[in-house]
Amino acid sequence: MPKRLLKYKNYDVHSITAVADPGTPQQRQNANIATWVMQTALGGSRLAVALYKIDYTIELVRQSGLLNVNLLAQDQTGLIRKLGRQSGRTVDKFIRLPHAYDDRGCPYLTEAVGYVQCRVLDSVDGGDHDVFICDVIRQVVLNPGKTVLTNDYLKDKKLVRG
Repeated sequence: MPKRLLKYKNYDVHSITAVADPGTPQQRQNANIATWVMQTALGGSRLAVALYKIDYTIELVRQSGLLNVNLLAQDQTGLIRKLGRQSGRTVDKFIRLPHAYDDRGCPYLTEAVGYVQCRVLDSVDGGDHDVFICDVIRQVVLNPGKTVLTNDYLKDKKLVRG
């Protein structure tokens, strides 16, 4: 019998894309994997996004206050390794990664189900993660026919541990 109730929860899988110094020679960007994203206001006007404290993405989000939440599709399982198991400090994760830039210069993943443009309002210590409360600026559906990637799907395919 499982010992932890929260292991029963199934989470959608996202990539958080972020940029600092957009449009300048010093521009830095990164993408990572995140499952702990939750709507916190009716109508989808706010999101809470948990980012692991040691990730490069969190540095960029703290500097710029900008991020995009990309809802990944089942055909994007290869991104788990590319975006979640190596550091953007030493590897350019955007090489051979289909992406574009929004009007703020923040990257988004063109093969995702879609993305949410966010502006950080505040953050709180969430233990080994920081939780960013974000204002939703815009929601964009890119590929409505795709199936959303979930943590249970990744566990079933043995791409992550349960």
